[in-house]
Amino acid sequence: MKKYIYITAAAVLIIAGFFVLRSMKSSGKKVVVETVKLGRGTISNTVTATGTLEAVKTVEVGTQVSGVIEKLFVDFNSEVKKGQVLAKLDETPLIAQLEQSKATVDQAEAEVQYQKANYDRYKVLSDKNLIAQSDYDLVVYNYNKAVASLKNAKSVYDKTKINLEYATIYSPIDGIILDRAVDEGQTVAASFNTPTLFTIANDLTQMRVEAKVDEADIGQVKMGQRVEFTVDAYPEQKFEGSVTEIRLQPVTTSNVVTYTVIIGAPNKEKKLMPGMTANITIYVDEKTNILLIPGKATRFSPDQKLLTAYYKKNGMSLKRENFGAIDEVSNGISEKDTFLWVKKGSKLEKVKVQMGENDGINYELVSGLNEGDELVVALKEVQDTATTATKTARSPFMPQRPGSSRK
Repeated sequence: MKKYIYITAAAVLIIAGFFVLRSMKSSGKKVVVETVKLGRGTISNTVTATGTLEAVKTVEVGTQVSGVIEKLFVDFNSEVKKGQVLAKLDETPLIAQLEQSKATVDQAEAEVQYQKANYDRYKVLSDKNLIAQSDYDLVVYNYNKAVASLKNAKSVYDKTKINLEYATIYSPIDGIILDRAVDEGQTVAASFNTPTLFTIANDLTQMRVEAKVDEADIGQVKMGQRVEFTVDAYPEQKFEGSVTEIRLQPVTTSNVVTYTVIIGAPNKEKKLMPGMTANITIYVDEKTNILLIPGKATRFSPDQKLLTAYYKKNGMSLKRENFGAIDEVSNGISEKDTFLWVKKGSKLEKVKVQMGENDGINYELVSGLNEGDELVVALKEVQDTATTATKTARSPFMPQRPGSSRK
């Protein structure tokens, strides 16, 4: 009999403990709402690429005549003006060729004078039919030949004179010397290819980036789009520019097709140098100072039980117009019109809004809400630590610490 009583008492204690613990569990949790305030920001979609910095206008100065560099008047980084003398070739052989050409011209002129005199004499005799026609034709031929030879000699003379002028190298533009490819005493040979003596950049305060954009992204790039880029020399500084040219000629490297995009880059401080590698970001779509909705707010869909518990906890009744149908809230953005949950005081309401562009993280709000509204991003049940601690301390079924007093 005693055994039966002990078993019954133990069962009662277990059942009572179960209900007490269940009561403690339900009362030890609460429903909380996580919100974010609707604020302003920027949405942007970008295309990235790499490129090389260059001067807007670069001129390679060469020589059209062969010879020995006699004198150099400029060096690396020298600033030059248009028409300034850069270098001089040894003029000795060119002067000798000019004198030889002049002598040939004088000889040709003497021949013309002689043949002209013969022509005048034979013409008189031919008019009187005193000589054979063949003799007269020969005199005319010799005279015309002498005139042609004189013209040829004069053209050779003019060419030699011009070559002598080419021995002095002038700057074709205002700019700065980027490269000097020769030294004094060096022989340059102008045969099929004109040798380059100097490379001159017109203006280093205005640079450009020649970037290679992948064919998958080139369709988004438009003229005038804003560009930011960095260079390894100044990794913490961002430089700005804009798209000034999109070249149609494709460049294929290892079966990868790219297109050349030219980006204008102001360089007032002259920090940028030709040849630097630029890591560019082209802003193909950008909106500033607009209301932004975080993506997690668009994906929020409340649990009906938690929502009911939240309303009950706050002493409110949940109405159909406040909650709506769960299936009306999309789990992402597929259309411009969608529904968002907004916290107004203690109430949670579903509001229809119109959305615009997005960057994959935030969405543009076109209409439906105002700046500062609280968007619900989460509704969840959390442990109420204070209540649980109180209930646990007063539970008659929990063992007491040695020395602790029962109340």
